[in-house]
Amino acid sequence: MTRYIFITGGVVSSLGKGLGSAALGALLQARGYKVRLCKLDPYLNVDPGTMSPFQHGEVYVTDDGAETDLDLGHYERFTGVPARKNDNITTGQVYTEVLSKERKGDYLGATIQVIPHITNEIKDFIHEKEGTADFVLCEIGGTVGDIESLPFLEAIRQFGNEVGADRALYIHVTLLPYIPAAGELKTKPTQHSVKELMSYGIRPQILLCRADREIAQDERDKIALFCNIAKDKVIPALDVSTIYEVPLSYHGEGLDHQVMDSFGIKDIANLDLSIWERIVRRVKEPEGKVKIAIVGKYTNLADSYKSLNEALVHGGIANKIEVELKFFEGEDFEGDVDLAQHLQGVHGILVPGGFGKRGTEGKIKAVQYAREKKIPYFGICLGMQMAIIEAARNLCGIEDATSSELNDGGEHIVGLMTEWEQDGKKQAGTDKDLGGTMRVGAYPAKLTEGSRIAEIYGSADISERHRHRYEVNINYKDKLEEQGCVFSGLSPDGELPETMERIDHPWFIGVQYHPELKSKPFDPHPLFVSFIKAAVEQSRLV
Repeated sequence: MTRYIFITGGVVSSLGKGLGSAALGALLQARGYKVRLCKLDPYLNVDPGTMSPFQHGEVYVTDDGAETDLDLGHYERFTGVPARKNDNITTGQVYTEVLSKERKGDYLGATIQVIPHITNEIKDFIHEKEGTADFVLCEIGGTVGDIESLPFLEAIRQFGNEVGADRALYIHVTLLPYIPAAGELKTKPTQHSVKELMSYGIRPQILLCRADREIAQDERDKIALFCNIAKDKVIPALDVSTIYEVPLSYHGEGLDHQVMDSFGIKDIANLDLSIWERIVRRVKEPEGKVKIAIVGKYTNLADSYKSLNEALVHGGIANKIEVELKFFEGEDFEGDVDLAQHLQGVHGILVPGGFGKRGTEGKIKAVQYAREKKIPYFGICLGMQMAIIEAARNLCGIEDATSSELNDGGEHIVGLMTEWEQDGKKQAGTDKDLGGTMRVGAYPAKLTEGSRIAEIYGSADISERHRHRYEVNINYKDKLEEQGCVFSGLSPDGELPETMERIDHPWFIGVQYHPELKSKPFDPHPLFVSFIKAAVEQSRLV
């Protein structure tokens, strides 16, 4: 029998519903239960694939090719359960499906309405998880009170009634702001948020109260009284120094115990959280520190590179090293700029994925600096393409080497790729919709035996997640390899360059895929482990 836990948020956005859901999932796993996590997103976009990273953070990609919300990355990193296409749904997807059915006549002439047609579609999405896990944790995006989230709240209200109170639990995440002038935490916003949620017919059984300091017992009692919730189910969710401490913090406050109690499940005496204790200890007690420069184009919002940032932390955990991230905009390196003034003292340089021309010339200069100064370099997706273009220009003598994404003129070392589909190939046209037109999801690659990257993986056969629209032209392979730029990984048919590395450099690797999407604190991706190890060795040289 599958039980369902619905997590809503109130007062303000960015309270950490996704992180809280992931941490609770990890705690339930530690109790021996099988979990699955999903998210309902209220925005009208079909998926976040065409949304600016500044607005929505990174796009998280699943093995089966879905472009999803970044919270699914939290789910995977904390539970190890691979996210799937049907673990994330948006208002856009719901309405698209309902309108498609209406056009086909599936509703037999009925007037299509939010209730029951939209809410039924949402409930069907949740019902699909029945029997796949002991607990399904379902996060509702947005903030209670938002107009766009109303159909989702109505759907989970109906769902709870249909499956019964013994199988549905509602957790509400709220904020207790500290007012310096008053010298106290304020409970009124939480009271109003719960009142708003109850006006939709949902009474939360557990409150997760975010705060930056201890919540006094009398304040917790006050919240319980005014929100009609048992005192022991008002759970402090205090700020911690690392996100990987959240499962331990929530367990210490009794969240998982209260979830068991709410479902009438007999609690267990012992819970093995040693894996999280070890991870937190590694983070808090490092044996050294390295500095990694990330030269990107969305650096003003940390969530734009969420999985990447965490994967670098995972590499540090594996090496017992603190990883300090220094962000640079590619545009800042363009023109007459002395890169040494910015990059002096860094132990590794990473150029991540991205789209569009802005900042690319600065990224190419960062690649050249890493190559010439023998600093460990890691190029991901666009970062690999920049490394190829830099080698073509400065080593192969192709002065106008560029990408068709960046310039209509010049020699296109990188170009619009042949789009891959399950039933074959078709040429991607520039007049197509941008959404859903990339090579997205997990694809296999064949690594060259004896290459550095094959040694790092410990295998010549790999599968990694992709998200890109342009590819390095395989026809330049021989010319680039003559200059030490080796194509050490290709698609199984040998047509698409997947990895490159320099044989004249201590550590210089580019990959067309996104390895950060599969890294976890308890299972760090080998490329990030190796990159941070190389950075540690570099730190001993400076």
